[in-house]
Amino acid sequence: MTVANPYAALLDAIPVERRVAAVLGGETAYWVYGPDDAHAPTVIAVHGFRGDHHGLEPVVAHLPGVRVISPDLPGFGETAPLPGRRHDLDAYAAWLTHFAEAVAPGAVILGHSFGSIVVSAAVAGGLETPRVVLVNPIGAPALEGPRGILTRLAVFYYWAGARLPAKIGDALLRNGLIVRVMSVSMAKTKDAELRRFVHDQHDTYFSRFADRDVLHDAFLASVSNDVRAFAPRIPQPVLLVAAVRDDITPIEAERHLATLFADVELVEIPDVGHLIHYETPAPAAEAIRRFLVPSAPGTR
Repeated sequence: MTVANPYAALLDAIPVERRVAAVLGGETAYWVYGPDDAHAPTVIAVHGFRGDHHGLEPVVAHLPGVRVISPDLPGFGETAPLPGRRHDLDAYAAWLTHFAEAVAPGAVILGHSFGSIVVSAAVAGGLETPRVVLVNPIGAPALEGPRGILTRLAVFYYWAGARLPAKIGDALLRNGLIVRVMSVSMAKTKDAELRRFVHDQHDTYFSRFADRDVLHDAFLASVSNDVRAFAPRIPQPVLLVAAVRDDITPIEAERHLATLFADVELVEIPDVGHLIHYETPAPAAEAIRRFLVPSAPGTR
């Protein structure tokens, strides 16, 4: 990082510890934020495509007193790829199920973006949790979104990165200019300092993937699936935190997604797109806090 973190003071006040868990033959790196004796339920927070646990830290910073466990997905950040497995949605869902059982059985499960698909698949497949939180959920096929053409270009980009000679393909996938174009296209804030922070976060963490094969597998999983297929099989209370200006899943699609769950609350955040976790973490965290600890039965 080369840009000041606007959430650093809040984050510094929260204790954090790096740990490692054995999951599916590999080791998952994860970070535990907050006190072990927190009164609110423990939350396992799953980040989105190409990122790592750092992406959700601005939300964590606004949840003092909540114990949040934030792993790096296999093949990203400090977690190595799962040995002997293709990194498709089934693999990620199985990984999350085993990870939750190993480190925090019964925790609330939160997923952002691609993490929303992983979480939904795991919970629909039997992962035990009392509540589910989905931030910027992928509620419709990415290829059908308002930026479907850009998504098709991304499909070609990841295909080329996987097919070119290794050195060239890897350089393409880690190209800083392409990462910046992606960052600029998603940022909605007009705050210059916050925009610099967002771009710096992507510059710093978006190329920390293990190899191009894992990246390609994860990308295909992210654009070939969405939360709709799993929603009817999730009986737990669900919180959807959606952005009114999201270019990946339009707000109309998020509103339709909400109709597919048995028990759901939809919170819409205005003037933000797919980067709720960076640009508007405070209202997202407030919605999460209310959802974790309802004031009384039936009043949520």
